[in-house]
Amino acid sequence: MSNNNQLLDSLNKKIDEMSLKMEKMKFVDYVYFLEHPRKMLWANFISGMARGFGIAIGFTLLGAVAIYILNKIVQYNLPYIGEFISEIVKIVQSSMRNVR
Repeated sequence: MSNNNQLLDSLNKKIDEMSLKMEKMKFVDYVYFLEHPRKMLWANFISGMARGFGIAIGFTLLGAVAIYILNKIVQYNLPYIGEFISEIVKIVQSSMRNVR
């Protein structure tokens, strides 16, 4: 009888540990989304839109900072870097003329 009680106690402890781990994993939310696929699709769509918007804003800011830094480098008229950037500008301007 004592063996059975110890076995039941250890099983109860394991079940409690498992339920705590499932709560930490938000297992209930996962099962809810599996039962309601439209809500899962909607949540994923919204999160994808937010990520795309964040990437667009981040790229815009990063590009603006890069252009600002390149502009400052050209203004300081550094010998090799200024020439390199002016060559890039010339290549872009000539390709723009050829497109038209």
